[in-house]
Amino acid sequence: MPAFKPVVLSTPRLRLRFIDDGDVDAIFRLFTDPEALRYWSFAPWTERADAEEDVRGTQQAYADGSVLTFAITLAASGEMIGTCRLSKFSAQNRRCEIGYILDRAHWGRGYAQEALAALVGHAFGPLDLLRIEADIDPRNRASAVLLERLHFVHEGHLRQRWIVAGEVCDTDFYGLLRQDWDAAAANTPDQ
Repeated sequence: MPAFKPVVLSTPRLRLRFIDDGDVDAIFRLFTDPEALRYWSFAPWTERADAEEDVRGTQQAYADGSVLTFAITLAASGEMIGTCRLSKFSAQNRRCEIGYILDRAHWGRGYAQEALAALVGHAFGPLDLLRIEADIDPRNRASAVLLERLHFVHEGHLRQRWIVAGEVCDTDFYGLLRQDWDAAAANTPDQ
């Protein structure tokens, strides 16, 4: 992908914006919570330097077009409550993977669905992708339900795919096609 230019995605309650240097503490908070990272692909961070390195890497990824990460912020206050991203782009096949994390204090309020719907719309709109994939731990039922609400389809299960902090974990794969997203939007009554 070419370099990503800064863009803000807005929803009724959220603003998705590019990560900046001022986000280090919020990102550190997100990725040190063992419960939020229970089904993540790495163990919780222990050093603030991990967050600093993540912010630098995110900014470099904007420049080289490899990963598009958004800070999920509350529209009313600007508080950063999570991140969502598109990565592993295949330009030839017009597909990528989606990832997300939300601060545990904000679970159960529909923020993740609202943020990901905006991100998916951006992927299928301005980025002109045809397919988005998700790789989740099958024990993470909340994530599976979220993906299914966004019209992702369970496409497969791989046993013992990851070893995270010494624990062997399986993977469930989900996929979403632009044609399915568009059809779902066409069948949703105006609110």
